Amino acid sequence: MLIFAIGVGTFLATLLGGLFALRFKDKLHLITGFSAGAVIGVAFFDLLPEAEALRSPLSEFSSVSLMMGIGFVAYMLLDRTVVLNSHDENGCENPRHRGTIGAASLCLHSLFDGVLIGLAFQISVPIGVIVTIAILTHDFSDGINTVNMILKSGSDRRTALRWLALDAFAPVVGIASTFFYSLPSTILGSVLALFCGFFIYIGASELLPESHHGHPRMLTTLATLLGISVLYIAIHFAKG
Repeated sequence: MLIFAIGVGTFLATLLGGLFALRFKDKLHLITGFSAGAVIGVAFFDLLPEAEALRSPLSEFSSVSLMMGIGFVAYMLLDRTVVLNSHDENGCENPRHRGTIGAASLCLHSLFDGVLIGLAFQISVPIGVIVTIAILTHDFSDGINTVNMILKSGSDRRTALRWLALDAFAPVVGIASTFFYSLPSTILGSVLALFCGFFIYIGASELLPESHHGHPRMLTTLATLLGISVLYIAIHFAKG
């Protein structure tokens, strides 16, 4: 029953975040700025510490940083490949492919969030509760980020809602999947470090420049700082 309630909680938190982004899409540049800060905050204050905590005691921190670097470079190469192959017959870039990849990455992250919750409860209920609180605090931002990436790519509201639904269901599927298997913590740490690299690239190379393009930089900068601060405070109190 507890796991079921947690699954519903992750679904609702993500859904509410996405609906918030849709409701205030006329302020998309501010939401994009906030999203950039939130994505970067999740990478540095949640994914990286978790990856470090889950690494093998016999391994070096360099193994975490190596996977983080691999994630950054891999996403960069994927992004560049998509850019080179996402032009129409007039040679203009079609940003929808980039938006799709970004949203898909967030959905995979949400799926893995669910896996982390399920595996944490396999260790113990107290650890499971702590991990759940930490994840719930940024699920709202995950919904905002997913919708934001689709909207800024030029797709319509219906497409954004489809991706939001997928992102909201992803952690529920992840939680359910852990009833059928378990993974070594070292593998979980490597995957988290990989996602950390993904998110640093998404935040710093895509969302942050987009939020500043053609908009007042002071407001968007404040929105970015707010996104980083909100995620730091939320994760700090959730884990503290």
